[in-house]
This record gives sequence, C-alpha cells and structure tokens, in this order.
Amino acid sequence: MVSSTTPSNASAPGAPVPNPPFVPSATQEQIDERRRVFDALRALDPASLVSRQEIRDALLERHGAATQAKLDAASVAICGCGGLGSTVAVALTRIGVGHLHLIDFDVVDMTNLNRQQYSLWHVGLPKTEALRQVLASINPYLDVTCDQVKIDDGNVRELLENDGIVAECFDVPENKTFLVNAVLETFPDKPLVSASGMAGYRSSNLVTTRRVARNFYFCGDGETAPKPGAGLMAPRVGVVASHEANMVTRIILGELDA
Repeated sequence: MVSSTTPSNASAPGAPVPNPPFVPSATQEQIDERRRVFDALRALDPASLVSRQEIRDALLERHGAATQAKLDAASVAICGCGGLGSTVAVALTRIGVGHLHLIDFDVVDMTNLNRQQYSLWHVGLPKTEALRQVLASINPYLDVTCDQVKIDDGNVRELLENDGIVAECFDVPENKTFLVNAVLETFPDKPLVSASGMAGYRSSNLVTTRRVARNFYFCGDGETAPKPGAGLMAPRVGVVASHEANMVTRIILGELDA
C-alpha cells in the first residue's frame, strides 16, 4: 500500500533513477516502409523451404536416434518470452525439442532488441507470435503452442498441466516468485527451472546451475540486478538462458543432477 504522504511514483531512498521511456524517432515514411517489407517477410512459409525429413536427418546426424527420440517427445513450457525465454526457446528448437508452449502477454518493442531473439520486423507483434515465427524459421515442423496471457492464480493450473517441464523466464522478480511458488505447490512432481541474477556484464564465471530441491533448479548468480549503465544485456542474459536450456535438456535426457 502506498503511503498517503508518498507519491506513488517516488523511488525508494538510494534506489536508481529509472531511465526515461523510450520514444521512437522513425519518420512516418520509415514506418510505412517497414510495414510493407515486414508484411512480405511474415507471409513467407518456412516449410516451403525445407522438408521435415531434411531437418530430421540433420538432427539425427548430430544427436543419434535414441537421444533425438527423447527430445522429440519432450514438452516444455516457456513462461515469459523476453531475453531469457526467447533464448531458451531458440536453443531448445535448435536441438529439436518436440513440443514448446510459449506464454507471455507482452508485445515486442524496440527496447527489447538489445537482448531478445527478435528482429525489426517483429516490433509491434505479440511476443508469443513473434517467437513462434522465429522458431519456425529454424524448424517449422515442431509443435509450438502460444498463449498470449499473463499467468496468475486463476489460470496457472490450466496453462501448465499438460507441460512436462516448466522454464521460468520472467523479467520481474515478483512474477518469478509467484510462478516458482505456484508450480512447486500445484505441480510438485513437475521439473521447474528458474533463473535470477543476470544483469550487466559481471563475470560469466559467477553464473551457476544448482538443484535446490527435488524438482527445482536455479540458474544465475542469484544477486545481480539491473542498474544504470549495467542493465539487462544480451551476452550475460544469454549465458543464464543457456544454463536454463542446458538444464532442461539434461532433465529431458534423464540427467537430474545440476
């Protein structure tokens, strides 16, 4: 609750002053040209460029039949499609995880491009749809389900009940805490991989993966938060996302230790 004597937008003592909102500077002519070019790109069907068998042969050549069969059968929920989630989803798509469930309520904007797996032609699209397009450009034959919603107490069970593994990939600490608690309470037997502590450009060697409970894994350094001059940046977010994706892969393949 906000105190009656404290403005609701006031910063806590010692808290960093937030950056001003990003204001696009493109001209209307540039915006119209983007729309024309990007609409043509979105209309391209990746499945017209490659056969299912060609992609499958390439995966089998790298992974072998036994490993690929386990990846084919796996189902992973990607909760949050920002810097973490989009990078986790791309990694899992590249190894051929058969079923991905993308969950996010937000849309792509220009300030996402510094760390998330989107391009200019995705700006303005729902993140779930934009990420589905990104994944289809890698492997159009995977089963990708999208839910453009915010996870809350009222829908968490229905959203996640059919997913084998949950990857927590939110940006906001409160949302992370909610999802971790909800999954541990609602689905105690469902593996959960979460992450925190990835901002800035501190050493990658501080990032670890830990098994903190029977079905709960934690990736990151656990403490580094964004601050002026060291916000969320692609390299370090990518390191933590790769930890998450690798732990999900290990679980799929029966390696349950971190």
